[in-house]
Amino acid sequence: MDLTAPAVLFPAISLLLLAYTNRFLALATLIRSLHDRHIANPDELIIAQISNLRLRVILIRNMQVFGVMSLLLCTICMLVLFFDQVLIAKLMFGVSLLLMVVSLAISIYEIQISVDALNLQLRSLEDCDPDNKSST
Repeated sequence: MDLTAPAVLFPAISLLLLAYTNRFLALATLIRSLHDRHIANPDELIIAQISNLRLRVILIRNMQVFGVMSLLLCTICMLVLFFDQVLIAKLMFGVSLLLMVVSLAISIYEIQISVDALNLQLRSLEDCDPDNKSST
């Protein structure tokens, strides 16, 4: 094992963390918007969305934590390789990969929750549309 193996992960991890940050910022914007709408005009639908949004914020935080830990271990792995400690580096790189797998698995779960919430919103719109004749 040489420095190229962990170094290859750097761009991928960086892009993934950027995508996670964008998801977090979009969710934060949505929460602030819903908060302002609810203050102006209290709505039970907004209250019902709170637990979903709270769970998604926690999941995104965990995705970011595991992604950052993966990047940190990947960086330390490169440092350890620099000092010719190949066995320790292999172990660290393996743990780094496992942390990235956990981060990606949480991401899949968060995406599924997001899609389910959007489908409920779409179903609500369809129920309100008197011209909608389809039953999906």
